[in-house]
Amino acid sequence: MNNYRQLVPQGRPSASARLLDALAERGHVRPTDLDSLRISRSTLYRMMREGAIVRVGRGLYTLPGAPWPPEPFADVTRQIPNGRICLLSALQFHRLTTQAPFEVWVAIHPKARRPAVKWPPVRLVRFSGGSLTDGVEDHDIDGVSVSVYGPAKTVADCFKYRNKIGLDVALEALRSAWQERRVTIDELWHYARICRVARVMQPYLESVV
Repeated sequence: MNNYRQLVPQGRPSASARLLDALAERGHVRPTDLDSLRISRSTLYRMMREGAIVRVGRGLYTLPGAPWPPEPFADVTRQIPNGRICLLSALQFHRLTTQAPFEVWVAIHPKARRPAVKWPPVRLVRFSGGSLTDGVEDHDIDGVSVSVYGPAKTVADCFKYRNKIGLDVALEALRSAWQERRVTIDELWHYARICRVARVMQPYLESVV
């Protein structure tokens, strides 16, 4: 990110450099921001085609490798109304991980038809019973009610799916959630039982409390 100006080829108009400066300062821009920056939309779209910037939401652009803003979760919910943001994406939403997944992780019912999502890329996981229905929080994002699993439920999910996301990620989530007082021991035990990972989580819970 610090070397973002290397993305500007020699001889490129200064509008490109101004756009990269704005992205480095603001994190994200929308086409409606371009007039005040004296940048044309054709510059924005050309730089996106060339890979100098990337689209991370509906009308939202940033530098490659920058953290995603929450808007993609709203885009996913519009396309998967019964989905729940889970695992790595839920950790990202709650700021409990250093991971920056390039896919949005979404939990759906085991018998739900696989949805056709145009954008952003999604990683579907099929939850059932209480694992699907419990521990869900609703958050307003970009005018959309987005269902996201809460911190304690997400920690338990990470231990359940540790073979997919890595035990180190689950441990990082547990430590961060506990140190930041985002969870209680009762909540962790409750969701550990629902996810059937109480025995797996027990030694790690004992080590952090």
